Amino acid sequence: MGIEITSGFDSQLTNSLQGVEPWVKSSMTGMVAASYILGAICAFPFIPAFNDRFGHRWSIMFGSMVSVLGVIIQGLSVHVGMYIIARMLLGFGIPFCIIAGSTMLGEMGYSKERPIRTSLFNASYFIDSISAAAITMATNYILSDWSWRIPPYLQMAPSLIQISLVMLLPESPRYLISKDCREEAFDILSKYHVEGDRNNLIVIAEMAQIETTITLELEAANMTWIDLIKTAGMRNQWPGNTLISYYFFTIRATLGVADAKVKQGINLGKEAWFLINAITIAMIVTRFKRSKMYLLCTSCMLAVYFSWTICQGIYVEAEKEHKLNPTLPLNKPAYNIGFNSLTYTYLIGLFSYAERTRGLAFFQFFGQGATFFATFVNPIRLANISWRWLIVYCAWVEFEIVVIYFFFPQTYNRTLEELSFLFEGQDMANKQVVAVEKQIHSDLREMQHEGAEHVEPGVKKSRLR
Repeated sequence: MGIEITSGFDSQLTNSLQGVEPWVKSSMTGMVAASYILGAICAFPFIPAFNDRFGHRWSIMFGSMVSVLGVIIQGLSVHVGMYIIARMLLGFGIPFCIIAGSTMLGEMGYSKERPIRTSLFNASYFIDSISAAAITMATNYILSDWSWRIPPYLQMAPSLIQISLVMLLPESPRYLISKDCREEAFDILSKYHVEGDRNNLIVIAEMAQIETTITLELEAANMTWIDLIKTAGMRNQWPGNTLISYYFFTIRATLGVADAKVKQGINLGKEAWFLINAITIAMIVTRFKRSKMYLLCTSCMLAVYFSWTICQGIYVEAEKEHKLNPTLPLNKPAYNIGFNSLTYTYLIGLFSYAERTRGLAFFQFFGQGATFFATFVNPIRLANISWRWLIVYCAWVEFEIVVIYFFFPQTYNRTLEELSFLFEGQDMANKQVVAVEKQIHSDLREMQHEGAEHVEPGVKKSRLR
């Protein structure tokens, strides 16, 4: 959870510092915000190979150490160039943590728990968003460079916690199986899924399903980037939100809110509201089908952007004194319904093990690339055409609705192994089922031959598809 907390702190820091007077007078807001994203883009080609070679825990360790280095340089910056380099280092480190952390959560969790775990992973983003908003609100009263130096130093706290504790976590059983560490993987699954009972038929079936599926995947995959688009399974995975995240203060300025302390207070309340609804949605995410949640999310976002555009246009064009835009607090809840709560839940299920970290890196690469572009464009367009820039977002959300309706497959209530061959045809799925059943029977015969205890008769078999 500390991984997304670090990410949330940084995004909110960029936003909140725009309300700190010493920062406002000397900043290059667009470049400073985009430098973090540029660092992340540079990291993505290396992340899958690093995860495959060293595992998810060491990937989190490496990313956290790079982030700490970036934070230290950021706090010591004496000119804007040094600050930008520091933020690029931060951006380079955090994707190693995000991709490895989300993958570990998805692969470690029991099938029923996985959607909640991965949804809470993204919801934790707002915990340090609140911290960053509160800290910068307090340092706003410091009339020196320390008003913007103190927040970056405090940003290293989540990364230091990760460095201290990550090696105490178990490695992903699927990663261990892919490296022929079967017994270690079986011990982890037994400990965390059936309270240490190695004779439980549930964990035996789970182990067999994971083993056979990964074997089939690795036989069919070349473990290259081209695999993401050359197979039917990968081509079905082509699914803006920077205005609120990075330019909330600029938007408030167009509505006539000029006082920095007032904007800081509004910003802090906004982040607290976002955390509440993000956690609430994460806790009920298992009750609804994924594609329907995405459609509800984008439909609500379209309604919010449409009403936001109207309200903003009326205020700016008519020069009204009323500064409240009632639609702004609804933007993030609408976004959280799908794009925040389901991002990793959905993608971890769609990508097979052989392509999972590469697929997440691919997704993050284009997502961060779009954010990088928007980070530069948003302040320019807001300055030049004001509220009319929101019309572009309305059109884009309409396009997203069409894509989701026609191309998003349903992954609800299935295990990761059942989803591995979702797009590969029934023959491949049948081959997987037969191989799993053979493996289960083989394991049971081996246990009986070695004199192992019989499985408890009350335990039911897991339903394999």
